[in-house]
Amino acid sequence: MKQQETIDYLLKVVWQNMSNTYNQIASEFGITQAIGYVLINIDKDGTAVSQLAGLLGVKATSLSRMLNNMEESGLIYREASSGDKRSVKVFLTDFGREKRQVAKSVVRSFNEYLNDHLTVPEKNGLVQSLQKLNKLTLGYTVTTGNDEQKDK
Repeated sequence: MKQQETIDYLLKVVWQNMSNTYNQIASEFGITQAIGYVLINIDKDGTAVSQLAGLLGVKATSLSRMLNNMEESGLIYREASSGDKRSVKVFLTDFGREKRQVAKSVVRSFNEYLNDHLTVPEKNGLVQSLQKLNKLTLGYTVTTGNDEQKDK
């Protein structure tokens, strides 16, 4: 099987193209796709850094630099949780809420474009396939050549 025919390759290419499109649009508003995604996922009552990291699929320590930049840009502020001082919540500033609305608008517009160009069965099939791929990926265990040899 050629690399260009593998599911993981196609998913990566499609996501890169979507991400690049989002970044192009987001740059016109002074943000990135990743920042827009963070803004969209911060609740009115704040969101824990660990929860944001999970939504982005990164470790909390990896998120730290982005949050520092967002804080310096005046998009967010952080507060230690009243119940657990080790837990930090992220909140949107007024400026962050403005940029969040821009990010939501861009996402809606892009998804409307996709919906206009996919039939309902195509979209439903794609969603079902992606959900199944995610489930399969989470359930996958690594096998090595040695393991295969043992089975023979």
